[in-house]
Amino acid sequence: MKKFAIEIKWALISVLLFLAWMTLEKEMGYHDINIKWQPVFNLLYIFPTFILYLLALLEKKKKYYQDQMSWKQGMISAIIISFIIVFFSPITQFIIHEIISPDFLKNTINYTVSQKKLTLTEAKEYTTLTSSIWKNISDGLSFGVVIGAIVAYLIQSKPIESTK
Repeated sequence: MKKFAIEIKWALISVLLFLAWMTLEKEMGYHDINIKWQPVFNLLYIFPTFILYLLALLEKKKKYYQDQMSWKQGMISAIIISFIIVFFSPITQFIIHEIISPDFLKNTINYTVSQKKLTLTEAKEYTTLTSSIWKNISDGLSFGVVIGAIVAYLIQSKPIESTK
């Protein structure tokens, strides 16, 4: 467990930041009056995610690998962080939809129907806590792995050339 302490720490920070981001979205009206802009604002979360992975992998590189981390080592660390975040996804989605923004799903359904994107029945089938959990799992893995791969590439140690 100590081997993955850095990944666990940063995954938990990421979960807390995500809950704070959702609270910010709610407070800015993106879960009700400005709901049409919620997907756009939500995409901006990619920037804090990038910074979190950067800080996490820099810490892993410095404290665990003594400043010599390969891309593969960084990528493995990023994947572990992503899986830990995904593990907490059902809990975070429950907190979002039951505590932070209990009307968000209802508002999403109403907006989708008002825009004639789906019928009421289709919107109710598509927009559920379960679908939100699965979407969050999918996004967490895909964004986490891609961002992790980029960050690992950017901070990987250059091979030490031997002097002969």
